[in-house]
Parts: sequence; structure tokens; C-alpha cells
Amino acid sequence: MNPVDIVRMLSLAAIWGASFLFMRIIAPVIGTVPTAFFRVSIAAAGLVVILGLIRVRWDFKGKLKTVMLLGVLNSGLPATLYSVAALVLPAGYSAIFNATTPLMGVLIGGLFFSERLTAAKLSGVFLGLLGVGVLTRAGPVAFDMQLLMGALACLLATTCYGFSGFLARRWLDQAGGLDSRLSALGSMLGATLFILPLFGYSVLSQPPASWGGWKVWLSLLGLGLVCTAFAYIIYFRLLSSIGPVKSSTVTFMIPPFGVLWGAMFLDEPLSMAHIYGGVLIAVALWLVLKPAAVKPGLVTDR
Repeated sequence: MNPVDIVRMLSLAAIWGASFLFMRIIAPVIGTVPTAFFRVSIAAAGLVVILGLIRVRWDFKGKLKTVMLLGVLNSGLPATLYSVAALVLPAGYSAIFNATTPLMGVLIGGLFFSERLTAAKLSGVFLGLLGVGVLTRAGPVAFDMQLLMGALACLLATTCYGFSGFLARRWLDQAGGLDSRLSALGSMLGATLFILPLFGYSVLSQPPASWGGWKVWLSLLGLGLVCTAFAYIIYFRLLSSIGPVKSSTVTFMIPPFGVLWGAMFLDEPLSMAHIYGGVLIAVALWLVLKPAAVKPGLVTDR
């Protein structure tokens, strides 16, 4: 991996790690659904501007409805679920739970998409779940129903990511594929349209006591423009440069940044549980993502 790609990965991890910090600031003030709606709608608007500035041709090749449907699964639902988690979980917790995304991908691939489950991958899944258990039971936050619900919301979000990755490969890579930047835009448009009626109902039935001040709205702009729209541009450049498998390892680098930002800006407590749970999840990710051994005499496709 060249130095430029390393810088991109570290930058992306730092940016996505900050998204949990922003949600922790926003969601308790304006609520979960408004947080999710503004995140994806601001990202959609930002991507429209970015694609316009770099003069990307808007040719969805008849796949606009498909990519918008994927947007519900890979953006709309996860954004809402992570906003729910932000009400009860420290930013560092959400970031570490997010690192289980490749583990969910292994399980979903084996159960639903005929992907081969190796002993190393299965061991990684169980070790990763153990790491999550250590984090939730021994961390600085009290182990109660709220913590369980927050953890469940994060794990459901990573499940959505796991399904959407396989479905995107199956639906969008056909007939020459689709420009990844357009995939990002279509996803955000689909997520925005999905959350819009929920947002309207939420505001009418139970409007927030406050829409927050400058801190909340600057956090919203950071969450939508930087952590979502701009992050997608970096991510898709990584995909084209180093491929999807290596790019997915960025989820491992997100937790340290999530914990760091939470401790620095929100005074969130640190404990040995972050180290224990993080190490277990790191080993799990290594088991899941390490290249399979090739037997002598066998030729593999590249």
C-alpha cells in the first residue's frame, strides 16, 4: 500500500470516528429521527454540489431505483439506529461496535450468499462477539437495559451494512457496473426519502424541546458534509485503489479515534475494558480479513 492510500485510510478512520462524537452531541438534543434525517439529507445535498463541481455525468444506467433502495439499507436504517444508540452509549462504544461490520459480513455471506466459512473466519466471529461482550459488561457505563438496547441498535446497523455490501455487489455490478460516486448519491437520496415521512411524523407528534444552538448545527454540518459526503469520496477512491477487502479494514482503525474524540471533547471515561474488548475485536478482524492460505499447485483467480 502506498503512502497516499495509508494517509487516506487514516483520514477516513479519523473522520468516521468523529461521526460518533457528532451524533453524541446532536441526538440527545434534537432526537434520533431528526439527527438521522439531517445527516443523510445534508450529505445528499453535499454530494450534489461535489459531483457538480467535478462534473460527473449523471448516468445511473437504469439503476436509480435499485441504488435508492440500497440507500435505505446501507444509510437510512443505520443512520437511524446509530442515532438511537447515541442517546445511551458513549461515542467510543458505538465506534467499537461499528468495528464488528466485517464479522457480520462473514456470517451473512455464509448464511445467505454461499460464501465459504473457514475455521479462521468462524473463530473470528466468535472472538469478536466475545470482545463486544467484554466491552459492554466491564466498561465504564453501567450494564443495564439501556446499554443492551444501544448495543443492539449498533449491531443491527452493522447487520444492515453486511447485507447491503453483498446486495450492492449483486445488483450494481451487473451490466458494466455503476460509478461509485453516483452510487453514493443515489444511496443518500434513497435514505433521505425513506426517513422524510418519519421525520415529518416525529416533528408533528413529538417536536424536540429545543433545536439546539450553534454547537448542534455545526455538528450536523460536520456529520453530514464531512463524515458522510466527503468521507464517501475518500472511501470510493480507496475502493478503486486498494480494493474492497483492504478498504474494509478501516473499520478496525475507527474505534481508537472514536474513543479518543469522545475522551478529548466529551470527557468520556476510559477504562481497561476499551483495551480488552478492542484487542479481542482486533484479533477477530485479523482472522476474518487475513488472506486464505493457498495450497501448492493450485492457481487462484486474481
